[in-house]
Amino acid sequence: MAILELPESVETTTLNTHHSRAASTVRRRSSAVAVLESDSNSLEAVNDSDGDVNNNNGMGNLCGGVVELVRENPSESGTEGLSNGKEEEKEQVLTGGSNQGMAAAAVAVAKFSSRPSAPAHRRIKESPLSSDAIFKQSHAGLFNLCIVVLVAVNSRLIIENLMKYGWLINSGFWFSSTSLKDWPLLMCCLSLPIFPLAAFLVEKLVLQKYITECVAVVLHVIITTAEILYPVLVILRCDSAVLSGVTLMLFACIVLLKLVSYAHVNYDMRALAKSLDKGEELSSYWNTDDSYGVTFKSLAYFMVAPTLCYQPSYPRTVCIRKGWVVRQLVKLVIFTGFMGFIVEQYINPIVRNSQHPLKGNLLYAIERVLKLSVPNLYVWLCMFYCFFHLWLNILAELLRFGDREFYKDWWNAKTVDEYWRMWNMPVHKWMVRHIYFPCLRNGIPKRGAILIAFLVSAIFHELCIAVPCHIYKSWAFIGIMFQVPLVIITNYLQDKFQNSMVGNMLFWCSFSILGQPMCVLLYYHDLMNRKAGAK
Repeated sequence: MAILELPESVETTTLNTHHSRAASTVRRRSSAVAVLESDSNSLEAVNDSDGDVNNNNGMGNLCGGVVELVRENPSESGTEGLSNGKEEEKEQVLTGGSNQGMAAAAVAVAKFSSRPSAPAHRRIKESPLSSDAIFKQSHAGLFNLCIVVLVAVNSRLIIENLMKYGWLINSGFWFSSTSLKDWPLLMCCLSLPIFPLAAFLVEKLVLQKYITECVAVVLHVIITTAEILYPVLVILRCDSAVLSGVTLMLFACIVLLKLVSYAHVNYDMRALAKSLDKGEELSSYWNTDDSYGVTFKSLAYFMVAPTLCYQPSYPRTVCIRKGWVVRQLVKLVIFTGFMGFIVEQYINPIVRNSQHPLKGNLLYAIERVLKLSVPNLYVWLCMFYCFFHLWLNILAELLRFGDREFYKDWWNAKTVDEYWRMWNMPVHKWMVRHIYFPCLRNGIPKRGAILIAFLVSAIFHELCIAVPCHIYKSWAFIGIMFQVPLVIITNYLQDKFQNSMVGNMLFWCSFSILGQPMCVLLYYHDLMNRKAGAK
């Protein structure tokens, strides 16, 4: 806007000069207007009401055109100025940097573009929400609107729930592990490090040629089998809280996966070390100049590191950000409390007032599943954020663990197959490294290897849920194996429609809206029936 204020002062100065200079100025302005009227592209750049980024460039082109016009007619622009001692004015005009020329061009543009006869429509444009332009527009405002509506609606639901049911949070939900009946589970959890120590001793023995490879494999199988059966037997003999049992089984499964990786990697490294033609490959791959060896330090770091895949060394960060760790711990406490609030205040009343989904009225069961889907989704998202983002990053920061790709953008998954490859990267890397690739190397086709990977995943899901609940109806196993046909269906739809929205919506509906709430209701009612039968 500052450039539009210059012509008034310049024009006043010009009127005080000789009459012939005024006529020359008028002729120059008339010529500039003629140029502007003929140059429709430059005028469009200046007067484009949509705010194109070419406005400034168009203004510069206009002013440059006026200056060129002045250069071609120097006799009209500066000779009278010399008689009045205006030598600097002539120099500015001739060098192309005249403020008068730029101001004149700006005035001409402003006057012409504001006239009623100036064209308002100059090119073909699409509506922002049309099918050809919708994905080219920024929808940040609509995203903000969705957040505002989400906060408003959920705030109303929280207030309505508190007015209807009151404060339902029970302290037993938070401190159930302090009861005496859960002490055996705590002792079992603290004694699990015995099995990694046994695996380390086996590796030391086979490295020093005290035992053969076959004996080492048999010993590792015995160690891993005992490691998973030990907590299962403890949970079955103790009528402990479900949450305590699930925690112990998750920890036991993590230790089991780490032991399998530790034994498998060491076996493979010994095989590579024995081959002279692959020795260089081993050295470059592990990025170390040392010969193959087994150290307790590497095992101890691996057992506490946020990874399931063993290797002698990992990428490490330089230092520990203590302030960052404190902030993440505060977030962890807040989101864990929010997750417990949703469970106690919403999920428990819904499942208590429901019927078995496979019995009774079908419409009522569908209504309960849909009503449970929203709070269940919130809990699942909080669980994901607390564990995969907060806790694993806190652990990685304390251990200076460098590779922190614990998840990818699974929320954009177009197929169920993509979701399982992106949402849990530690397990995915373990499956690919110790299940999928070994199956392919042994001649199993790709689809068969994928089926075996889902089978292993289904077994672990069943162990982590069925054992603590003392229910063996294989709901978790069936739910995971049901992902196989969903993978086929979503891949087919993605190939047919070539639209990421179709597969992504099908994934959210099948996994979060229907699948998880159905499993929650099934296990809850079977658990209540078991307790009623025991009484």
